[in-house]
Amino acid sequence: EISMRAFSRLNSIKSHLTGGPKLNTSFFKVHEKVLNAIKENKPVVALESTIITHGMEYPTNKTTALAVEEQIIDNGAIPATIAIIDGVIHVGITGEQIEFLAKNKHLCRKCSRRDLGYIVAQKGHGSTTVAATMYIAYLAGIKVFVTGGIGGVHRGAEHTFDISADLTELSRTPVTVVSAGIKSILDVGKTLELLETFGVPVVSYKTDYVPDFFFSSSKFKAPIRCDTAEECASLIKSTHELKLTNGLLVTVPIPEEDKENVSKISRSIDQALKEADDKHIGGAEITPFLLKRVNELSDGASSRSNVELIKNNARVGAQISVELSRLIESD
Repeated sequence: EISMRAFSRLNSIKSHLTGGPKLNTSFFKVHEKVLNAIKENKPVVALESTIITHGMEYPTNKTTALAVEEQIIDNGAIPATIAIIDGVIHVGITGEQIEFLAKNKHLCRKCSRRDLGYIVAQKGHGSTTVAATMYIAYLAGIKVFVTGGIGGVHRGAEHTFDISADLTELSRTPVTVVSAGIKSILDVGKTLELLETFGVPVVSYKTDYVPDFFFSSSKFKAPIRCDTAEECASLIKSTHELKLTNGLLVTVPIPEEDKENVSKISRSIDQALKEADDKHIGGAEITPFLLKRVNELSDGASSRSNVELIKNNARVGAQISVELSRLIESD
């Protein structure tokens, strides 16, 4: 016979899995289509908005954001791009709002978790990083989030202590992040070590080695390998059922590599890192600087790769979200 305490605990787990917004205020707006999908346990995929305001130039930023949303829809899920407009946190934005963010990058603050309260209080515009998007997705009841690559431990962090808040968020927010791995401009090895310390499962999708953002493989073997979206979904579901409060990182290799581009991008990263060091660029400014400079030095090769990898991540993330919804529904 099941005890009342156990029964209550089972209901708590079910509630967490089926979700629903955990915040409902005047400055937190969930798009009606997204809200209905969350309540009905339909697959929803969160998307960050920093790629629109700080990752690419107009109109590539706009077309990429729309293409990523389309990829999610084509694979059976509902996209929910997250951004802050006029001090209101939006979970799911319109094409017109994407256009606004893409054209008015200079008005948008890059927001990590620490910036959310400030930008809401100031009634400003902001785009969300991986950390902020994870937190907002969790509040909304969204379990899967797709991005290009995550932040991590910067090269030379033993001197600068420059470590992305993305890693801290992964350690404390139960949302699955689907990405092409850790950004190539970072120290991949140290980042993986810190994720291990934080208890964050790192999954490689259909490969034995952790992808390296612009490159399909790094020298680091993945702790976990999953070969199907259903395997990933099963892992996510069991993690939530165990009441683990950490997130998961699913890394997806870029679909195709051009050897010439790989070499060009690798040289460009080394050069951009040297320039950043010479100019004493750090903190929140370093990643946008490096990505922009690598793109310039590689004659656009890195930007083209970035577009393809995030679309591929969106396809896989949507498939995982669909399978997760199916597993939860079957309980």
